[in-house]
Amino acid sequence: MTKVFLDTNVILDLLGQRIPFYDSIAKVATLADQKKIMLVASPLSFTTVEYILVKFESSESVLNKLRKFKIICKVCSVDEEIIEKGLNSDFKDFEDAVQYFTALQANCAIIITRNGKDFKNSIIPVMTAEEYISQALKS
Repeated sequence: MTKVFLDTNVILDLLGQRIPFYDSIAKVATLADQKKIMLVASPLSFTTVEYILVKFESSESVLNKLRKFKIICKVCSVDEEIIEKGLNSDFKDFEDAVQYFTALQANCAIIITRNGKDFKNSIIPVMTAEEYISQALKS
């Protein structure tokens, strides 16, 4: 099963139902729900999503969304080695570096993000949710 790493911004698109990005990431989530792919995310994404979404809706609502999301998304580990690699990488943004090395350690085949330019040196293919869905439909 293909492991697909989700960057924080696309999780926010999904759980915050952010237009115009929601439809494509919802289709990716549906593939995971149908057990066609395995979604993977960093624990950092869960805390960041909660921090942002509680500004717009109740904490209870956000935590319920995260609980449901966790059913279709594996949470991988962030350890000292990942932090060390992130701190010493060429990434301009430390958070992106941590996300990248987390995806790499989890053996993900793809990273889905809306900020592909932040992962320009990635050895893992990087694409938007829309690009991924388009590619999946061709397969």
